[in-house]
This record gives sequence, C-alpha cells and structure tokens, in this order.
Amino acid sequence: MSDSDELRSRVRQMRAKVKDLKAEAERTTDPEERRRLKEKARRIESESEQVSGMASGDIYPME
Repeated sequence: MSDSDELRSRVRQMRAKVKDLKAEAERTTDPEERRRLKEKARRIESESEQVSGMASGDIYPME
C-alpha cells in the first residue's frame, strides 16, 4: 500500500469516527458530555482535513 493510499484510509477512518462521535453527541442527555463529544469530533474533523490535503499532494497544511 502506498503512502497516499494509507493517508486516504486514515482519512476515511477519521471521518467515520467523526460521524460516530456526532451521533453519540446527539444521543446523550448530558450537556457537558455532548459538548465534549462535539469538540472531539471537531478536532478530528480538522485533523482529517489536513491529512486529506497531504494525501492529495497539497504540501501546505490547512490553518
């Protein structure tokens, strides 16, 4: 598997995790837990965008 294939696979996994976290946040009744899950999803989503940029050959990380 090439480096770009590995990065694409990692991006897919990260996006799946974001989807799961957002769904879990919507199901929880605890406001603090909901906030924590949404923040974690936001961080992973941001990181996945950076990894996606690297996989597509964009050498400059998104800010």
